[in-house]
Amino acid sequence: MKTTWLAPAKINRFLHITGRREDGYHELQTVFQFLDFSDELSFKILNSTDILHANPLPGVKAEDDLTVKAAKLLQKYANCHHGVQISIIKRLPMGGGLGGGSSDAATTLVALNQLWELNIDLTELAKLGLQLGADVPVFIHGFAAWAEGVGDDISPIQLDEPYFVVLIPAVSVSTAEVFNSSLLQRNCTPVNMKQFLAGEANNVCEAVVCDLYPEVEQALQWLAQFSQPRMTGTGSCVFVSAASKSEAEKILHQKPEQFGGFIARGVNISPLYSLKTE
Repeated sequence: MKTTWLAPAKINRFLHITGRREDGYHELQTVFQFLDFSDELSFKILNSTDILHANPLPGVKAEDDLTVKAAKLLQKYANCHHGVQISIIKRLPMGGGLGGGSSDAATTLVALNQLWELNIDLTELAKLGLQLGADVPVFIHGFAAWAEGVGDDISPIQLDEPYFVVLIPAVSVSTAEVFNSSLLQRNCTPVNMKQFLAGEANNVCEAVVCDLYPEVEQALQWLAQFSQPRMTGTGSCVFVSAASKSEAEKILHQKPEQFGGFIARGVNISPLYSLKTE
């Protein structure tokens, strides 16, 4: 048996850091929304207990891939005697702030929970996924979310679902470098939903990333001629909303050659659940 599942991108509609805990993790506020733009993961169930990766990403050892780590974590947790061969069509850039690695891990947990017939509920699965990364639970739950804590305290939110133009600067941003920067603002006053919807929130990581990676600042400056641009997560990808799909296409058509890019619609239900393929 072999099935294919989607691992969608996310964007952070804003990102504030409100403090730093004693363990070094940052307290934050953010809004996650999914995009209808995804990696594709295929799973072939094996009669053995082997966890295999058919096409590891360049520069990433199979055992270091988050999909392999997720499969091994679930296998051990459930005392499962099945194995799997994983293959991936990778569309989400590494170090882009689109959550590609976390999304791949979440999709692996959700898919194998079903394919291995483990029947673990999503809340329990999300707690397991948190061991792999702070963003993994939101991908497992699969709804657009207001998030606090380290990003794992999430509540559903209904957002507009516009088309976005996403630019991909030719750099891979180190999240650790950004969060360890002395320039990072760590004392944001908490905002509420009303303030966010009124536009009174931004991404405090932008200033740090623009200082470290001029390519990101250039992408933001170019997009600013069309609307208020925003960086997602700790970058490098930046985005702007468009009035329509045709307007988004016009903007993307004009982009400078040094940037990659794509058009995607923001969606409040993850394509992992709404658009799973067989």
